[in-house]
Amino acid sequence: MANAESTASSPHAGSGTAGVQRHSEGAGFRGTVVPVAAMGALIAALVAASLVSLSATDALVLLGIPDPGVVTRYGLPMVKAAGYIAAVIAAGCALLAAFLAPPQPSGVLDAGGYRALRVCSVAAAIWAVCAFLMVPLTLSDVSGAGFAEAVRPENLWPALPRVDTAVAWAWTGIFAAALAMASRAVLRWSWTPVVFALSLLTLMPLVLTGHSASGGSHDVATNSLFWHLIGATLWIGGLFAVLMHAWYRSEHLALVVRRYSLVATVAFVAVAVSGVINAFVRIQLSDLFADPYGRLVLAKLIALAVLGIFGWTQRRRVVAALQRNGQAKTPFVRLAIVEFFVLAATFGLAVALGRTPPPAPASVPSLMEVELGYELTGPPTFGRLMLDWRFDLIFGTAAIVLAVLYVKGVRVLRARGDAWPVGRVVAWLSGCVVLLVATSSGIGKYAHAMFSVHMGSHMLLSMLVPILLVLGGPVTLALRALKPAGRGGVPGPREWLLAAVNSPVSKFLTQPVIAAVLFVAGFYGLYFGGIFDAYVGSHTAHILMNLHFLLSGYLFYWVVIGVDPSPHPLQPLAKLGLLWATLPFHAFFGIALMNMETVMGGWFYQQLNLPWVRDLLEDQRVGGGLAWGTGEMPLIVVMLALLVQWSRSDRRVARRYDRVADKDDDAALAAHNAMFAELARKDAEDRWR
Repeated sequence: MANAESTASSPHAGSGTAGVQRHSEGAGFRGTVVPVAAMGALIAALVAASLVSLSATDALVLLGIPDPGVVTRYGLPMVKAAGYIAAVIAAGCALLAAFLAPPQPSGVLDAGGYRALRVCSVAAAIWAVCAFLMVPLTLSDVSGAGFAEAVRPENLWPALPRVDTAVAWAWTGIFAAALAMASRAVLRWSWTPVVFALSLLTLMPLVLTGHSASGGSHDVATNSLFWHLIGATLWIGGLFAVLMHAWYRSEHLALVVRRYSLVATVAFVAVAVSGVINAFVRIQLSDLFADPYGRLVLAKLIALAVLGIFGWTQRRRVVAALQRNGQAKTPFVRLAIVEFFVLAATFGLAVALGRTPPPAPASVPSLMEVELGYELTGPPTFGRLMLDWRFDLIFGTAAIVLAVLYVKGVRVLRARGDAWPVGRVVAWLSGCVVLLVATSSGIGKYAHAMFSVHMGSHMLLSMLVPILLVLGGPVTLALRALKPAGRGGVPGPREWLLAAVNSPVSKFLTQPVIAAVLFVAGFYGLYFGGIFDAYVGSHTAHILMNLHFLLSGYLFYWVVIGVDPSPHPLQPLAKLGLLWATLPFHAFFGIALMNMETVMGGWFYQQLNLPWVRDLLEDQRVGGGLAWGTGEMPLIVVMLALLVQWSRSDRRVARRYDRVADKDDDAALAAHNAMFAELARKDAEDRWR
């Protein structure tokens, strides 16, 4: 039985019992999984088209756009809904291959993972086709021209760059096509996390479309939509992938379902919280019954509650039964199919919600609120910077989650009697606090509106936060707290972490020169390469800039002062030399900013016209002074950390010599003394001669 299972698990098996099993599985795939996916896409498309038909006319009237015709009016929501289902299936299958179903001991994907990536490839290709179709459909929708006119090349290509939503769909199609090719080429597990990351990347342009990307509070709406899309994708996509895995009698089904159950629980919380936040940015509580948009929100909330009941039932009964008997899959499959269909209908509701105009705001938002998403009440005093908070749903949430996970890891160690240095705990939690303050306090609010505050936030995120997080030693803590799989065991989070640290990507990025170049070149490329000037008004660009500051800083300081083991370990003296080699570049950067005669992003700051910023060039020079002055402050922390590491390294070497001496009664020292005694005796003999 074991031999048959191992043969069937190989993606290259092509004869005998494995060939017969694969043939029957292929028939099952065509007979069950494909109709389930197609039915889910059809349900989503029909729900979206049906609900849009009730409000499409109102939306066109409000926008003053002529009716583009039946093809666009009904085709756009149907193609969008079907594409969403294909996207989530692709992401769910990539999730299963990367983290739910373990590979073979050799690192090659087993039958379940191999099959999941092939389905991911097909779904991604469908997603790409739908995304490319959405380009002319979107142009037809915004212009009022018929689809036949919008799709003509002489109309399509000139209009495409002028419509941001159409550009976003074009990028989605490109990413989805790349995902289809990448998932077809991968055979080893080590590349599946990259495929999974690419599957999530295909969803990112969608965050920029719809009601969330414009209007008041668009920062909160866009950030909540990020979590909403990611959570919904992992929930419904993972469900389909696990359903497919169960249907084929694949190995480790109980493990796959248990892992997915955890993912689904976290995804449900993310979808519920972010959905409520996103909805109530647009509507008041009274609009839930009095407005078509509000009624769609209410219907989506009800569907979410129904799905929560499904998940609770699955966790309490079906998953428990599957854990007791891995062959008892029929109740799980039935419940999973029903839940998948309800989720598909909910996606259709979401598409209809995006096509329905929200209620008119009680007051017309100001220019500042349109550009930033919120109002600034006055100049950035110390009190406003520290107390005027606006929680960042991406980086603020990340800071809290990172702190909670770290504390949990420390508690695991101490529960089994292992020690963990208090200094590392203080460093990590301090880094999380600084990250929270830099992005969610008044500093985060004013950073989008004033260059000087932006530069202060930049320095915190690139200089101070990474140092504190690196000194916390999170990788070492995780490797000690997580349970190892053991010989012959199923790889888990600890093995995934080890694989990531020792991956070719990690080995390349942690080369000292590469890490230093990425850290330093980001300053010059971002500000002097025209990137900041072009995208200073984009909320998404600010998110990406903050992410770059954090990751490049963490990578550099991991190499320079990292507590965690690095693929390219350096001696303390080499670390100090690398640190000193980067210092002049930071100084030159700050001085160059202070001496500039043109204002970067001046078009945006002039549009904001903040009354307390009378001289934009002077504000930029203040930012340059902050970059120059604060760039050297972390040097003190780094120097102290290196001195401590150097001292501890010397003590470890001394203790090692002492242990060797205790074992051989100081034989090395005795031989050393004997050598000098012999030299002294020979010198004495030479003098007497």
